[in-house]
Amino acid sequence: MLDVTRLRVLAAVARCGSVTGAARALGYAQASVSHHIARLEAETGSQLVQRVGRGIRLTEAGRMLAQRAEEILGRLDAAEADLASYTGLRAGRVRLAAFPSALGTFVPQAAAAFVAEHPDVELRFTEAEPPDAVRLLRAGEVDVAVLFTYPDTSDDTGLRRIRLLIEPIYLVTPLDMAGDRLSDHAARRWITGCERCRAHLVHSCAEAGFRPDIAFTTDDYMAVQALVAAGLGVTTLPGLALAAQRHTRVRAVRLPGPGRRVDAAVYGQPPDPPATATLLTHLARAAEQVRT
Repeated sequence: MLDVTRLRVLAAVARCGSVTGAARALGYAQASVSHHIARLEAETGSQLVQRVGRGIRLTEAGRMLAQRAEEILGRLDAAEADLASYTGLRAGRVRLAAFPSALGTFVPQAAAAFVAEHPDVELRFTEAEPPDAVRLLRAGEVDVAVLFTYPDTSDDTGLRRIRLLIEPIYLVTPLDMAGDRLSDHAARRWITGCERCRAHLVHSCAEAGFRPDIAFTTDDYMAVQALVAAGLGVTTLPGLALAAQRHTRVRAVRLPGPGRRVDAAVYGQPPDPPATATLLTHLARAAEQVRT
């Protein structure tokens, strides 16, 4: 069985990039870090690090194990925190990751209701797009992640999802620009956002018979609208982005199709810790009030 302490040392080496940095971060002597790595290599029968000049770098096996170690250690830390809340050692905490337009619409209302009901529970937020939010969730760095999924993108396996809402997708153009279909703008330049949004745009345009000329990329949905208003391109935006803040000089036309699914995701099977379960309830209630 793998030793947790040695996994923690390997994860620290991966994060810090050196034995010296890992020793400093953990409060260990450098010789102790080197000893733990050597013992872990002996236990696994794999070379996990290799020397490069005066430093070291992880092998492919070392990188894989370090990534798994982060997940394992995160889950252990989360389990300790959950157990503490159950046994009354402290009031508890809950940590939430959500993408920007969710933070700009229904998440604050859910958070306010949660804090009003449980003022002694510590509530923390992290802004993260779905890939990063999933990583934080798997590593135990957050307890709940608000994610979105397009119909043409794969789901994140191993997570339990609670559907919050379906937000429509809109074609966004300058106020004076005609055309209600994607194909009406095939010759124009396009603006897009995160990697998932870009992939969905390319997929949707392909179904409409053309490949978009993507001229600008930004995750800031207000910057996207400002670029459109200035006549620098056209785009598609989900309903939450427009509900959070709408530029006065853009035109938005709802596109046909199933829209984008928004879920609250947790890791593992129920029952959830009390603080997590309560936050999920308030997220669902707040999402019901969103008008997209």
